[in-house]
Amino acid sequence: MAKKTLRDLNDLSGKRVLIRVDFNVPLNDDGSISNDRRIRAALPTIRHVLDAGAVAICMSHLGRPKGDPKQDAIYRMDRVGQRLSELLGKPVKKLDQVVGPEVTAAVQTASPGSVILLENLRFHPGEQKGDEAFAAELAKIGDVYVNDAFGTCHRTDASMYAVPKLMTGKPRVVGFLVAKELEILERLLTAPARPFVGVLGGAKVSDKIGFIKRLLERVDRVLIGGAMTYTFMQALGQSIGNSRVEADKLDVARELLSLGQGKITLPVDHLIADRLDASAATKIVEGPIPDGWIAVDIGPKTIAQYADIIGQAKMVVWNGPMGKFEDEPFSRGTRAIAEAMAGSSAITVVGGGETAEAVEAFGLDNKMTHVSTGGGAFLEYVEGTPFKALSVLDDADERKP
Repeated sequence: MAKKTLRDLNDLSGKRVLIRVDFNVPLNDDGSISNDRRIRAALPTIRHVLDAGAVAICMSHLGRPKGDPKQDAIYRMDRVGQRLSELLGKPVKKLDQVVGPEVTAAVQTASPGSVILLENLRFHPGEQKGDEAFAAELAKIGDVYVNDAFGTCHRTDASMYAVPKLMTGKPRVVGFLVAKELEILERLLTAPARPFVGVLGGAKVSDKIGFIKRLLERVDRVLIGGAMTYTFMQALGQSIGNSRVEADKLDVARELLSLGQGKITLPVDHLIADRLDASAATKIVEGPIPDGWIAVDIGPKTIAQYADIIGQAKMVVWNGPMGKFEDEPFSRGTRAIAEAMAGSSAITVVGGGETAEAVEAFGLDNKMTHVSTGGGAFLEYVEGTPFKALSVLDDADERKP
């Protein structure tokens, strides 16, 4: 059943709104933020809460703290708070604790329209354990709970599951970001525009077995790229040189090829290199990969073929780069797919993770219908995995047609 959204709440004035955001942004070695896309994605929800005269209490994890205060200093939320303040154009009160007297006092004395940012949730051991005592401390500071962290919806961390579970009797809704993610995914799964094309890349077939199976039930074509190509090729008995392969997943690859017969399209040519380095010697080959060479991208004939198929599609979903796009000489295939989708009139959905990073690096994210903020969550939702973090939120009212 569909979930209530922030827009369904009529009176937020004076309320303390506890917003679970996903501010798990990538960091440079010095702790500075290298990409603020996840912060920007939460702005519509936060601004709506502020415009309604409520207090926005934002909480998120950041990185993977180890429990060593010195090493974990890079994961403090100070720079996230500073960037959020810049984007909102107003002060953000960043707290040094996740729960406790300081937090309670700050929330109780906050003025309507103000923003509070809690310290990194993972600094408290109860977060990833789903501890209910810790969750109760968070739950008591909010009058309303908003889940706007799609990238973490597949997890049962305390802030995602135990907190809203304990806030029975208080509104528990999804924010605008999560609502959009769910709307796009439901359309993809239940009523896709046709022809519906899936583009799948990345390193491993094993990471996407369930995703591929579910997609094959719904799409008209699947275009394969990335290192997973060479597991499929070896499963077909073709030479792959020194290219990356999951040798223990050949049976899985054969099963998927059988399920996708008539739908799955593999590259017809490849950019190959004599070593995994941007300065390596390269050449284009069709068919098998010669011994001693490593495939690092799809080739020009494949690019043209895939771009043509995308150009005729009415809906395209893409997850996984076409090659080692981090190195500019090997990025042509990934860039070409992004450009084909950006120039298409189709509904275009980019499935988070590295794919989202690539599209943004190429400056084409604004040309897509939707760029997901959740890589793992995106895959699991399409696979059909139930999200407990969503199950405890309020169901939307049934509306008669």
